[in-house]
Amino acid sequence: MAEQLALTHGTVKARRPWGVFLLILVTLGIYYLVWYYKTNRELADYGVGDSPVTSVVAITIGGFLIVPPFVSEWRYFMRIAEAQARAGLDHRISHVTGFLLYLVALFLLPFEAVYAQHHLNRLWRHLGDEARKSELGMRG
Repeated sequence: MAEQLALTHGTVKARRPWGVFLLILVTLGIYYLVWYYKTNRELADYGVGDSPVTSVVAITIGGFLIVPPFVSEWRYFMRIAEAQARAGLDHRISHVTGFLLYLVALFLLPFEAVYAQHHLNRLWRHLGDEARKSELGMRG
């Protein structure tokens, strides 16, 4: 089950990374599109990225042009890194590692979803902790 986190910019979900992985497998990849949209929406609500619909179109219909899915995935991991940098997180996601895992997923299993979701969970929990500290007057 996903954990709902209320942040200053909206509500996000901290999903279980291996749960995401299993749902993608069980639904034969359909959940990947839902997950990709939702995580891009959460990042856009945070102010990183524009349109989650464009991202999903790039990895689906854009596949006919070959290049758009690769660009979308590369930028997806860059957006996560940018969001983590804005939040002041150390040990940020490596967009190169994420993209390489995406390339592996084209032939094997979607491990990039686990990697991305783990880093998104760290980001959302960090932002939640900072908001609580601010409410308690622990931040200036």
